[in-house]
Amino acid sequence: MARNADETRRKLVAAARQYFAEHGYERTTVRAIAAEAGVNPALINRYFGGKEQLFAESVSIDLGFPDLSDVPRDRLGETLVRFFFARWEGNAEDDLLRVLIRTAATNAEAAERIRTVLAEQVVGLVTQLGAPGDARHRAALVASQMLGLAYTRYVLGLTDADLSRETAVAAIGATLQRYLLGELT
Repeated sequence: MARNADETRRKLVAAARQYFAEHGYERTTVRAIAAEAGVNPALINRYFGGKEQLFAESVSIDLGFPDLSDVPRDRLGETLVRFFFARWEGNAEDDLLRVLIRTAATNAEAAERIRTVLAEQVVGLVTQLGAPGDARHRAALVASQMLGLAYTRYVLGLTDADLSRETAVAAIGATLQRYLLGELT
């Protein structure tokens, strides 16, 4: 029985990822997720306690930062901006990043997921780089830039015609560089 429960949970999470990525949080229904998974909608409440908790589990995201050990220290900011562009514009699974950003403004669970990613992954990256001072403070600054870019580009639609990728990489990369290793006065 446990194997069936695990398989059902896996199917529901996979279906939820797909629906949330395609339709966003608000337009995704429990019934649609259950239908895609081929299960009774009541199982979402049974296994997850509802749509919000299923959303939380389905958008657990590993940013998968690249190994930066061979990147020249003066190119770290630019490298990270390029990395984020690749994630945001990468495979369909990465649509969840955009969904999470769009949803965080109106959904406490999505906002908490973003805070968790920042606390665990961005702070970890900043610490790994050996940044001077408070890694949490630096990570918050990095996050403010990258989330701001993601919001304006993928939610509000500020496109290449308005701000080319290369312009963003150069300008925001320089800002990230300072946030990562520079003076923060």
